Amino acid sequence: MISNLPPSVLGKASELGISLFEETAPIQQSVNASSEEVEGVIRAVYRQVLGNAHIMESERLTVPESQLRNGEITVREFVRHVAQSELYQNRFFYNCSQLRFIELNFKHLLGRAPESHEELSLHVQILDEGGYLSEIDSYLNSDEYLDAFGENIVPYYRGYKTQTGKKVVGFSHLFQLLRGSCSSDLSSFVGTNSRLQRSLLTNQPSAMVPLSLPPTPLTDTQQLIAKALGLKAYRSVSDQITPSAPPKDVDLGPALQEQYQA
Repeated sequence: MISNLPPSVLGKASELGISLFEETAPIQQSVNASSEEVEGVIRAVYRQVLGNAHIMESERLTVPESQLRNGEITVREFVRHVAQSELYQNRFFYNCSQLRFIELNFKHLLGRAPESHEELSLHVQILDEGGYLSEIDSYLNSDEYLDAFGENIVPYYRGYKTQTGKKVVGFSHLFQLLRGSCSSDLSSFVGTNSRLQRSLLTNQPSAMVPLSLPPTPLTDTQQLIAKALGLKAYRSVSDQITPSAPPKDVDLGPALQEQYQA
């Protein structure tokens, strides 16, 4: 639990708005759930899988919703329907870089951030060789998903908690993806490029900057020109300027090398 973390880490968690997630109990569909409870599950799945983005009534998946209400599918299968839908693809697959798409899959489906270059590279390979559906299935069919959520618990953010077999570095990585309970993965601030690429390649923790701090002002002429022209050089708080080449002594592999140079 988050209460077992050191005071310095607890302070960062509080500054970054994580307390609401800790205070909210996981949402689970019981065997004899009422219609109101099922509606709450449906709303929670949309909120989690779609990254807290607004969904219009016309975008809802009426057939899978009906199947869940009738007990024909489990919560896990409803999550699969949402994650494999055109709705999800239009928001996070077609409009994002490959690495951004993968790190969002970790966040939305496993409730944590990728922890290493090797883990990221594995999913690049799954996506390249098996395609979109296989990439989504790789999370939902994993032992980790079943151990954490089972068949009827809505996935929730858990990467900020201490977990057996998980690296502490994942705590800082999650805060690069989860900037408070009101943030949306479709906001213009977040962007469509990876937020963890440099940290994962160098095996370093991500910088955790409180949301209350104002953006770092640009004083370098080249940075100002790049931002004015809309170039992709201006990135996140922890990596505002993209390096022209990957860090030395880092084996990217052909797939990640191509993505890094894109």
